[in-house]
Amino acid sequence: MAGDPRRWQIGLVGYGEVGRILAEDLRQQDIKVSAYDIKLGGEQGAPLREHAAKFGVTLAASHAELTAKSDFIISAVTASQAVPVAKACAAALNQGTWFLDFNSASPGAKERAAALIDGAAGRYVEGAVMTSVPPYRIKVPLLLGGPGARELEPLLNAIGFAAKVASDKLGVSSAVKMCRSIMIKGLEAMVIESFTTARAYGVEDAVLASLTETFPAIDWEKQGAYFFQRVIEHGRRRAEEVREVAETVREVGLTPWSAQGTAERQAWVADLADEGLFGTKGTKEFARSADWRTEADRILAKINRAK
Repeated sequence: MAGDPRRWQIGLVGYGEVGRILAEDLRQQDIKVSAYDIKLGGEQGAPLREHAAKFGVTLAASHAELTAKSDFIISAVTASQAVPVAKACAAALNQGTWFLDFNSASPGAKERAAALIDGAAGRYVEGAVMTSVPPYRIKVPLLLGGPGARELEPLLNAIGFAAKVASDKLGVSSAVKMCRSIMIKGLEAMVIESFTTARAYGVEDAVLASLTETFPAIDWEKQGAYFFQRVIEHGRRRAEEVREVAETVREVGLTPWSAQGTAERQAWVADLADEGLFGTKGTKEFARSADWRTEADRILAKINRAK
């Protein structure tokens, strides 16, 4: 494997929002990037192929094809696929290949994925992405964990990442991410539930005024719009992540009442988005309303029609 990370052949498993952002920022540095996504074989593959052609990303036909020619692999898929992807990549892994797990999976899932990669003579490192990727892009705060984390940290940062070692022990970085998500994804779900209900009763202005009085540092109008946007666009992925959060809570012996409710609300919004309630997916207008009331009214209209 090339010692200089700028000369790595980087393989991206998952060519969704995160994968495409990483690809763009890596290609800007003229780093070779390949990608594989299961959507490439279906009707959703066209925009991915267009993006790859635009930025000079080589598309692979399978996990094995991608893995066999990569010096460094980033797995950025949905939470439920973290372990299956590790298994699929392990089958064709070259000795010493770095495998960075970007996925929002429980500490237990990360340990199972690590066993598969390390068992195939790869080098597994968990990465916990600590906030939304788009505003920060490749410089999103990233906590690394595992025996190889300290060696990988300077290599990642040399190609633009903002990585920091959390622990030499696997699972610690993921635990930080999962516990944070109980709050952040839960707050998203609560805002949608609270604001939509307040809108139905005509008391939204009073509720927002009260929230502003209690939490004056937060612009609740702006934050509310942003939460609605993110859940409408990414609720499916968030629901999967929060199910992993619930599993993390169970692993310590607690019943994840809050996380379970959050996962259900996120998935419920995702179902509405799939039905087209918020407009056509893939368009510039989708999930970009600057006023959360627009989306709350759509939800309430659907509820009223169903009565």
